[in-house]
Amino acid sequence: MSGIESENVDGAVLIRLSGEVDLSWSQQVRHAVLAALESNPVVGVELSQVSYIDSSGIAALVEGFQTARARGSRFALVSVSDAVRAVLELARLDRVFLIVADRAAMLG
Repeated sequence: MSGIESENVDGAVLIRLSGEVDLSWSQQVRHAVLAALESNPVVGVELSQVSYIDSSGIAALVEGFQTARARGSRFALVSVSDAVRAVLELARLDRVFLIVADRAAMLG
């Protein structure tokens, strides 16, 4: 079962994803990320419970990154699972995204 939750943390928004991020719900991920960026200067996407991510999921994260950069906001990937890290490294996106270990680092 895949899921998405949002939580306000010290003036930032943390979006927690779980399960498989694929074409069937990557649009929901995209909407959640872009909505969070509308009104928050810091947005993190926690990926510790994501077991699989495909290109549509990666595209949603890239769009969030680009939107944040255009607005001067901070966008981070938080607690990235091994499965997601492998995909990010394969696409060399681990060099593009701010990847942090935990919520505290997201705020830093």
